[in-house]
Amino acid sequence: MIERLPDPVERLPDPDPPPERAGSLQWVWMLSVAVVAIVADQVTKRLVTDRVGMDEVHQVLPFLDVRHVRNTGIAFGVFPDRLELVSVATAVAVAWMLLHFARSGARHVLFPVALGLIIGGSVSNLVDRLRQGYVTDFIHLSHWPTFNLADSFIVTGVVLLLIGVARLEHHPGRAEPASLNEA
Repeated sequence: MIERLPDPVERLPDPDPPPERAGSLQWVWMLSVAVVAIVADQVTKRLVTDRVGMDEVHQVLPFLDVRHVRNTGIAFGVFPDRLELVSVATAVAVAWMLLHFARSGARHVLFPVALGLIIGGSVSNLVDRLRQGYVTDFIHLSHWPTFNLADSFIVTGVVLLLIGVARLEHHPGRAEPASLNEA
């Protein structure tokens, strides 16, 4: 009897593996991060609104001030007074992120945290825009526009997302160990 040798092509990992759907643990982790981000952002904005007058500045460090300002646009004041455009764009982006997370949230252990931060920051600022018509910004670093915790969460989430994607692209066919995967 002739023994069949294994085909080397059959052993290669799929260069385009199917997305790994987020399980319930990834959803809980992502939503928990989002809720914590929303609460932290809303509490700090409320503290600033209640205790720091408009355009008042309190120096914390030589390069850091607490400065109470209103932002009617998005990051760095882009699209000022365009509430409808900014609100719709934010809502569409959050919906797209939730859909993307549902389809492939388990591909990397960083994805639930990254998207939780991005969604939490986006939703918190969206709530302010819809409720007040502006976002309260208060963190001012020298030579940088004033921002808030939600903005910090969004930027941190994007950086973590890029790290996760880069790791997946560096090791195609091999998902990072997702400790949050269900058994």
